[in-house]
Amino acid sequence: MIPGGGQPNMQQLLQQAQKMQQDLAKAQEELARTEVEGQAGGGLVRATGSGELRALKIDPKAVDPEDTETLADLVVAAVQAANENAQTLQQQKLGPLAQGLGGGGIPGLPF
Repeated sequence: MIPGGGQPNMQQLLQQAQKMQQDLAKAQEELARTEVEGQAGGGLVRATGSGELRALKIDPKAVDPEDTETLADLVVAAVQAANENAQTLQQQKLGPLAQGLGGGGIPGLPF
């Protein structure tokens, strides 16, 4: 039973919602500044970014002029790994906040 005649304190609910919204915005800003890396080929190809690809490092050992397909596959795999790492980080940072807002249902978030 809720104290005060069964009605929730609207002011308190609004304050909690505002705090969760502020916490969510802060976490999203932090994520936007955090760089993640993905790698492939045992580190021969590394992709780095923060929301978008910002750097791509290719070890000269990965470059074989007669086998550009393998290099292309390594680049794709490194970018995919970076995206997966970013999604994992996003879930770690924003997951608890999303649960506090009803667990999912936040547009634009994958959980």
